[in-house]
Amino acid sequence: MNPETRNLVAAISLSMAVLIGYQLLFGDVNNVNQDLMQKESISKNTNDSSNIPIPSNENSGILNSDNSKIVETKAVPRVSVMSKEVSGSISLRGARIDDVTLTQYRETIEPDSKQINFLLKSNERNPYFVEFGWSSPDGIKVPNGNTLWKSSKEILTPETNITLSWDNGEGVLFFQDISVDDTFMFTVNQRVQNNSKNSISLYPYGLIRRTGEPETTKFFVLHEGPLGVFDGTLSEKSYDDLKDAGRKGINIKPSESGGWIGLTDKYWMTALLPDQKENYNFTYRHLNSNGGEFQTDFLGQAIKINSKSQGEFLARTFAGAKRLVLFDDYEERFNIKHFDLAIDFGWFYFLTKPFFYALSWAYGYLGNFGLAILAITVAVKLVFFPLANKSYKSMAKMRNLSPEIQKLRERVGDDRQKLNQEMMALYKKEKVNPAAGCLPILVQIPVFFALYKVLFVSIEMRQTPFFGWIKDLSVSDPTSVLNLFGLLPYSTSIFPDFLNLGVWPLLMGVTMFLQQRLNPTPPDPIQAKIFAWMPVAFTFLLATFPAGLVIYWTWNNLLSICQQWLIMNGMKKKTK
Repeated sequence: MNPETRNLVAAISLSMAVLIGYQLLFGDVNNVNQDLMQKESISKNTNDSSNIPIPSNENSGILNSDNSKIVETKAVPRVSVMSKEVSGSISLRGARIDDVTLTQYRETIEPDSKQINFLLKSNERNPYFVEFGWSSPDGIKVPNGNTLWKSSKEILTPETNITLSWDNGEGVLFFQDISVDDTFMFTVNQRVQNNSKNSISLYPYGLIRRTGEPETTKFFVLHEGPLGVFDGTLSEKSYDDLKDAGRKGINIKPSESGGWIGLTDKYWMTALLPDQKENYNFTYRHLNSNGGEFQTDFLGQAIKINSKSQGEFLARTFAGAKRLVLFDDYEERFNIKHFDLAIDFGWFYFLTKPFFYALSWAYGYLGNFGLAILAITVAVKLVFFPLANKSYKSMAKMRNLSPEIQKLRERVGDDRQKLNQEMMALYKKEKVNPAAGCLPILVQIPVFFALYKVLFVSIEMRQTPFFGWIKDLSVSDPTSVLNLFGLLPYSTSIFPDFLNLGVWPLLMGVTMFLQQRLNPTPPDPIQAKIFAWMPVAFTFLLATFPAGLVIYWTWNNLLSICQQWLIMNGMKKKTK
């Protein structure tokens, strides 16, 4: 085997290894996405909600356990919750927001599929709830997870607030004024009326508690798990980080006021948003009871309440869908620092967020996100038109010089140093930059990843159709060449995802091949052979990517082919 052939075989083998490795590590993303439609808010383990911990009075945030066992039964009174996008209830035992259904989102694309059940009651599989309360350094009897509250009304709506009340029997009355907006934000104003003879000091807290570790996409481009913003900086932790930290947890004491903390899935999130004017101690923790419970919480500064006076503390909790427009609105309305970072737009945030708004604007006019992708691609091509033109003209000159370069090869033989010198002299004479052809690719890479992020993490893309067989732009093309795109009556799920080449990945591969044919052949034979295999490798790779991204890539290739063909034809006419 000659060296060139050996190198080619090595390159092809390496490419296949990358493809297979990609599949083994990340290739089940779309299958996982389908599963997570039903499991994003549901964990693997089951247990009841017992031994509910509450933050201590210590600024370290170490927990004290409430040893009373919480058992949810049908007899436990509840307050119904009903808004435009949320239905559910609040348990009067513990004053917990633990029953939230997202009415505008369903598990699958079928219109009669179940709505997304997000927060879960204590008697259900894997309880998931939000709780606000007080911690006392002086032994004052405060409400806990087993406290039975009284409600002023039976239903909570955006138009009707409720007030929960509890008397500790020692002259101190506790209240929670709860409201909900049209979407996913609950506001809880905790009030304490001190009718005793002595002044008291109480520490406000809030916690999110989730039983069992949820299933995640386990994809490196997406964070799922504990997160928060402290001192204006995003903090992301994994569930494994919390397991390592244990009950004591990972304590964060920001120097600046405000901040927020929560737990995020791909499309859904719960977050604690205390009054942004104060300083807090935030903690991520793992509670090793019956398989493990994950918790994020905050502990506020002591509030002194004199005799015959009242103290209060306001906090909010978000429990719902991660919509950027909504986050931006909350950020401005409530002065929440970097609330939009809850959506994992990644390193190209400066491109991804504008891309999202551009797509949303185009969608408003076109009524289809797929068409919006095509329109934005045209806009991007127009923005970079001068740069692309310069690059394509350089490649056209390179293609025209191919006969001259071939003559040089024949003249100098195997003397590669002399060949390179002669070629550089030729490029200088003809004013050709051989590296200019890389410019469109270099420009396209960040755009590609930015759009990929938008399609992958934005809930607006979830279950959004295009035309024909593309019913969801956020998952891969459902067709497969292995059963002739559905003509043969058998499933292809037994095959690796990258072998299930759909219509759009194949179209992308064809357009990439045609575009390469317009480019000059690389002077190095091995390089030329590797480039020739790239359309094949990318076809298999993009078979697993969201259909919206593959449509973008295909459409971009077609536009590039047209632009490049027109430039090359124009230059041919000038030379005649």
